[in-house]
Amino acid sequence: MRKITAGLFISADGVVESPEQWHFKYFDAELGAAVGALLGASDTVLMGRTTYDVFAGTWPAVEEAGGDEAEMAKAIGDTRKIVVSHQDLSFTWRNSEQLKGELIEGVRALKQEEGGPIGMSGSVSVVRRLLAAGLIDELHLFIHPVARGNGMRLFDESADPIELKLLSSTAFAGGTMHVVYGPASAAAE
Repeated sequence: MRKITAGLFISADGVVESPEQWHFKYFDAELGAAVGALLGASDTVLMGRTTYDVFAGTWPAVEEAGGDEAEMAKAIGDTRKIVVSHQDLSFTWRNSEQLKGELIEGVRALKQEEGGPIGMSGSVSVVRRLLAAGLIDELHLFIHPVARGNGMRLFDESADPIELKLLSSTAFAGGTMHVVYGPASAAAE
């Protein structure tokens, strides 16, 4: 069975909304390497439509421009990208396809396919649903040393409790923590 790893930038007070507005101040080589390793280990990337739109609007141009991030941009472009959306989509970025049908059933089927790890970056609403369904094997939180005060949090107040087990934690010199959780149920098995 394929493993799903999800990575999110998150503030110290749990905000995941609009990280492009607050996380770059803390972005350093350690954080870049951890994020690159997370996506680089995956042969498939699963994302929501909004995240796809941001990625497709950024990474192809970065690849074409060359430079320091061109290799990472090419790797993301070459990776299979599966987009979750209720709308019919058309794609301009190579190796992109839409997850057809219901999310949970579709992801369960995807996990049964042959292949390597499935990575996720962003896509908070998709991550929430997959966590609640017990389909995420590793949740990578990149906790930034900033309290946003307001904004969408990873877990809303109406969410049912989801028990997690700490798998690892690393402090980066820039103040960001990389915390990896797995489902608590996996520890009991």
